[in-house]
Amino acid sequence: MLTATKGGKINISEEKDTKSVAEKFSKLIKQGDFILLSGNLGVGKTTFIKHLINSLQKANKQKISEVTSPTFNITNEYQIKKTLIKHYDLYRIKNKKELYNLGIQENLNDQITLVEWPKIIKKIKVKNSINLIFEYKKNYTERYLSIISKNKKFLNEFK
Repeated sequence: MLTATKGGKINISEEKDTKSVAEKFSKLIKQGDFILLSGNLGVGKTTFIKHLINSLQKANKQKISEVTSPTFNITNEYQIKKTLIKHYDLYRIKNKKELYNLGIQENLNDQITLVEWPKIIKKIKVKNSINLIFEYKKNYTERYLSIISKNKKFLNEFK
């Protein structure tokens, strides 16, 4: 796997930095992309997704919607022009049977899939997977993002 940036980490300590990276990311993703977001509670996964989806909506001249974590309903869906975005939060999923019932592997080429707390699905083999790893540094005052993908063109945008 290839990792974005020379040091492997993008500083997203300020929300404006998270927004900037999410906006850039929104210009690179496409239908069929399967994006896994890992990291501790409160590190910025849902905030990143909010800015990503809002950026796509803005670029397509659509109404900006409130993007919340689907922790309790497990999935939120957003239709942006002809592209369906499915946002999953697997924090409460306890076993693979529950995961199977979500249909998370269905129609992958026809949508963009965003998955928070993907640990339970690490065995899924997806052609266009992108791993976003969010982490804290310096007593939780700094946040960093690492992007891991096989797509060299994608990673070059974040060097």
